[in-house]
Amino acid sequence: MKKLFLTVACILSVSFSFAQSKPDALVLYRNGNYPEAIKICEQEIISNPKNIDSYCVLCWSLVRNRQYAEGEMRANEARKIAPADVRIMEILAEAKYYQGKNNEALEMFRTYIANAPSNAARIGNAYYYMGEIYIRQGKYQHADISMTTAVYTEPLVDIWWTRCGYAREMAGSYASALDAYSKAIELKSSNADAARGKERVTARLR
Repeated sequence: MKKLFLTVACILSVSFSFAQSKPDALVLYRNGNYPEAIKICEQEIISNPKNIDSYCVLCWSLVRNRQYAEGEMRANEARKIAPADVRIMEILAEAKYYQGKNNEALEMFRTYIANAPSNAARIGNAYYYMGEIYIRQGKYQHADISMTTAVYTEPLVDIWWTRCGYAREMAGSYASALDAYSKAIELKSSNADAARGKERVTARLR
């Protein structure tokens, strides 16, 4: 019996050590090691082709590693496995955004927002990217609405406030643009884009 206990303890110890030594793709992703995260996820998907969590981390890592076309391709693969997974919807929209596929990205961001919980982690990002697309398209009032929603969702991102100010400035809403630029500077005093924007709209309001 004693030998049996020792054998079981040995197996558990080896298993625990293996689990500790096995690379965690999500940890690698969060640490910014995107190439290694991609490699691990690819291996996990070979072992389990329907592992949607591995697909998510893979797509996140591909997009952060600026492999946008591949990120879009793998996200489309993932949607065939789990079409209702909002994580895949959002990262697919980002992959399209970075390739300049503005209308496709907008549609996918809208799909994500329509399906994700109101407190989903990437809701603010989705509205921010939509605002950037509207700026690209010269639809500044639409951009203002999207950027305003983004900063309402996550009010501590100075760059978002800067872009919100820019959208308002381009729409001719100088007083509200001044508020946004001022908030960006309040969050980060060295924000040069916000400072220049504040100067421009202040001159307009004189």
